[in-house]
Amino acid sequence: MTQATEEARGEAAGLYPIRTVSSLTGVNAVTLRAWERRYGLIQPQRTPKGHRLYTREDIERIGRVLDLLNQGISISQVKPLVDDNLAPPSASAPETGHADEWQRYRERLLQAISRFDEPALDAAYNDALSLYPVELVIRNLATPLLQQLGKQWKDRPAGVAEEHFFSVYLRNKLGARIHHINARGTGPRLLIACLPGEYHEIGMLFFALTAASHGYRVLLLGANLPLDQIPPVLELQRCDAVVLSGSSRPARGLFDEQLPALVQACTLPVFVGGGITLRHSQDIEKAGATPGGEDFQAALRQIAARIRKP
Repeated sequence: MTQATEEARGEAAGLYPIRTVSSLTGVNAVTLRAWERRYGLIQPQRTPKGHRLYTREDIERIGRVLDLLNQGISISQVKPLVDDNLAPPSASAPETGHADEWQRYRERLLQAISRFDEPALDAAYNDALSLYPVELVIRNLATPLLQQLGKQWKDRPAGVAEEHFFSVYLRNKLGARIHHINARGTGPRLLIACLPGEYHEIGMLFFALTAASHGYRVLLLGANLPLDQIPPVLELQRCDAVVLSGSSRPARGLFDEQLPALVQACTLPVFVGGGITLRHSQDIEKAGATPGGEDFQAALRQIAARIRKP
């Protein structure tokens, strides 16, 4: 019996293969397996050939784990809380332990970056990603580290090189992961690009990876994209929404001309995320687009709600 046949029989019996669970929860398969092996958080059933199958109760349990992690509980502290359906012990203690854990990861990465040691950098980054969902790794590790490198470059002899080294590493790592997940995606497709004049792609890639991890397919068009290039692309590739990323400084004519013209030219919902939304949400709405902010989960909920509308 093939793996596909085993999984089809499992789904008919109300069981889900690991790739489906990963799409539903946003937790990648590597992390799900690590939670099982290292912490005993989930105990899926197995097919005769050893493939994992999860129940609806397992998926709900994973959701509970995610809730606790988002509240600041360390992965090593989660199991007893989930087993007994308990609330976190207190607001301060777990958050301190969790913060210390992320700080240790940041120190490992900083050491590797200061030596331009890619194997050590890769080992630390992969270790964090194997235990925590990508959203938490982005929020608690990668983004603060980029900010720290951006602030300290003037004070270090190779500060600019360090920042570039980590940015290139992240760009390659995120791109490879997005490509891998995208090849298996079956959900709605999002056209994702940076606004005109926006050359920093990392935020766009962070969002694209989060979306792909939640089952979306992504069509990436990179940095500094003229908005008049999007409608011809949409004629060739069916997409369900357009997502644009930008920093706090809009290009000249963006809100008065370019963004309204794009909204009128395509029939899809257009979303704008990133730092630009902090000061220009009203301008974005006036142009006919939807400001998505910097919270990826909230943005994905917005997108899902719009896509579902007839």
